[in-house]
Amino acid sequence: MPQMTPIQNPQFNQGSSQVGHTLTTPYKGRFAPSPTGPLHLGSLTTALGSWLDAKAHGGQWIVRMEDVDTPRTIAGSDQIILQQLKACGLHWDEDVVWQSKRTDLYQAALEQLSKGQITYRCICSRKEIEETLRANGVELGRHEELIYPGSCRDQNRQAVKTAIRVALPSSCVLHFTDRMKGVQLQDLVHEVGDFVIRRSDGLFTYQLAVVVDDYLQGITHIVRGEDLLSNTARQLYIQKVLGYPRPSYLHLPLVTNAVGEKLSKQTRALAIDISHQEAIFNSLRGAAQHLGLKEDKNELSISTHEWLQIKIRQWRDCYL
Repeated sequence: MPQMTPIQNPQFNQGSSQVGHTLTTPYKGRFAPSPTGPLHLGSLTTALGSWLDAKAHGGQWIVRMEDVDTPRTIAGSDQIILQQLKACGLHWDEDVVWQSKRTDLYQAALEQLSKGQITYRCICSRKEIEETLRANGVELGRHEELIYPGSCRDQNRQAVKTAIRVALPSSCVLHFTDRMKGVQLQDLVHEVGDFVIRRSDGLFTYQLAVVVDDYLQGITHIVRGEDLLSNTARQLYIQKVLGYPRPSYLHLPLVTNAVGEKLSKQTRALAIDISHQEAIFNSLRGAAQHLGLKEDKNELSISTHEWLQIKIRQWRDCYL
């Protein structure tokens, strides 16, 4: 998987811009889960961190369901997630939106990119890409993200079922300041290659949809898990070519299981229990501890609202 390379590590700097322009509008953050199952401790930690950052800044916090990859969506998961957030006291400030209902917006962005002649159609399967890379002497690791070799770039493909890729310039090194991890750098050409923004099945990819939604919803600060860090440069590039402002980024450490795997549905992470108050508090305390927030014995006898107010103050003292 391509990685963002840290250059330095100033603790929690505000995001700086090397591409595009930064936002100076009031704070607006978001939590954007994929409804492929209920919240577990890892996703709750991300939700809590993004909520605390918004409230510590005196800003707004919204929820967006990132269900653009409809085959992976599990019916009813979105409502379970919303119930879990409410039970934990994490209330959102605007109506929830679903990406699956916003495809016309992504299509408009795609057409704008196509008019700029920076996209092309691609018929390559993963197997074909792997074969081309191996023929070029590239060693491939298991589950490794493939650096696209550009096979279809100059072919003017006209097939009905084609993916659409972004045609990167000959040099495209992007860097940004992550508020936790410091300055990050990625060479998109050599570490990623021309990347897909619409799949061959017609579904828009996360890379395009998230950029369009963050812009249209006025998101100024993005707080998310560090598993998405390597996606950031691709999103910065789309922001740049579409003329969108750049939000601030903060990537949180992942919650892992006993063998070091990220908590997820695939690793059978347990859903957050909201059946009684003690279980809710235990989940919230676990998430807060993972975020580096200290626990006080007096917190055991207070309400969820009071506990969250304490955590807002702690977040502000530690990270702002």
